[in-house]
Amino acid sequence: MGLHEKERITQALDLLARAIERDPHYGPALGLAALCHQLFAASDWTNNSETHRREGIGLARRALRCSPDDPDVLANAAVVLGSLGEDIDVAIGSIDRALALNPSFARGWVWSARLRNYAGQPDLAIEHFKTSLRLSPRDRMGTFSLPLGGAYFLKHQFEDAAAILMAALEQAPGLPVAYQLLASCYAHMGRLNEARDIVKRLRKITPVVVPSVIIYRNPDDRELFLSGLRLAAGEAA
Repeated sequence: MGLHEKERITQALDLLARAIERDPHYGPALGLAALCHQLFAASDWTNNSETHRREGIGLARRALRCSPDDPDVLANAAVVLGSLGEDIDVAIGSIDRALALNPSFARGWVWSARLRNYAGQPDLAIEHFKTSLRLSPRDRMGTFSLPLGGAYFLKHQFEDAAAILMAALEQAPGLPVAYQLLASCYAHMGRLNEARDIVKRLRKITPVVVPSVIIYRNPDDRELFLSGLRLAAGEAA
């Protein structure tokens, strides 16, 4: 990802804006545009992260109103709202509805795993991730493996988490959250040199080490993530 990914998402946003201008009630375009803004906000690619956050939330809510029975739209809106700090129960309700409408929706199960991590339910996240693998085995690598690595991290199974997160990082070398989770993981394992190396790599794609929006709603999960990340960055834990 990185600069190339930023340019690609910018281009996608331009195309989606045109589609929305033609049809302001087209749920799929609204949901995808919300995802693009969520990527900008979560990746801290610009100085306008808060603007992207507000835009993403607004578009996600519009998408839900326009296409309440479209599993793709429901899933996109759910992950945007969940990732940008909105009511996690609303986000989970949307992803649950998407999966009820389409139980074979592999990507939906992956994103359900993401949301369960945010809600402090790593065991359920692992279960949902494994469901996605049964439905689509080829999606076991890359960014789709992040929820599994994140779930093991929250369970303090740092060796398992680190292996999965490293694989995810190699597949998506411009995704800040992969670096942040892996750096925190290494720090909690006492592997500070490796943790600090990951932070150095993170700073090549964004100046922001600690994200502007903390996705974890459980206070213990937030502290686990932040204390390791701060230690990796050379700050007081």
